[in-house]
Amino acid sequence: MPSATFLPPRSDLLSHCGRAAHDLGLAALLGGQLFGRLALHPAVTAIADERERGAVVNAAWRRYGAVNGVGLLAVTAGWAAARAGQAHDRYLVPRERRLARAKDVLVAATFVTGAATATEGVRFARQVPGGAVPLTDGDHAAPAAPDRARRLKRTLNALGVVAIATEAALVGVNAALDQTAFRRAPLRRRLRRGS
Repeated sequence: MPSATFLPPRSDLLSHCGRAAHDLGLAALLGGQLFGRLALHPAVTAIADERERGAVVNAAWRRYGAVNGVGLLAVTAGWAAARAGQAHDRYLVPRERRLARAKDVLVAATFVTGAATATEGVRFARQVPGGAVPLTDGDHAAPAAPDRARRLKRTLNALGVVAIATEAALVGVNAALDQTAFRRAPLRRRLRRGS
């Protein structure tokens, strides 16, 4: 996040903590999605019983749900606080302003997608007691699964793709904002010394 104003040390520390929480939250969200899609979901095919696969996948996502929830709050609250203060439009140059507005959209999309995924994931797991929805792998409900569970799984897969896309785009916008602020920093230091 840009730091176009010079903050007092206490505010600066608070800003650093908020930014770290924001970045850790985003890392947890994107890392969890990638781990689930690329590692957990294919790995459960080693479990012979389709219902046990479902129970394992749903238990894993239920446990990680707390991490995702904290991550969503950290990303959203961190950016909202920054936008109310040091990343407010009045402190930004035009390029930063455009990037900040793009980030506004991506943070909102990440929050909505994350909340929808959590809601649909809980609904999916509740289709069968103990979350034992029959799965062919972590991404696909087995033919033995209830029709509603198969529909919910397709919805979860689509939401997962959107979540990965929005979170990855958010990483990209963060990098662009950081680079823009970094390039402006030497000028700010020179101006501050000259005053």
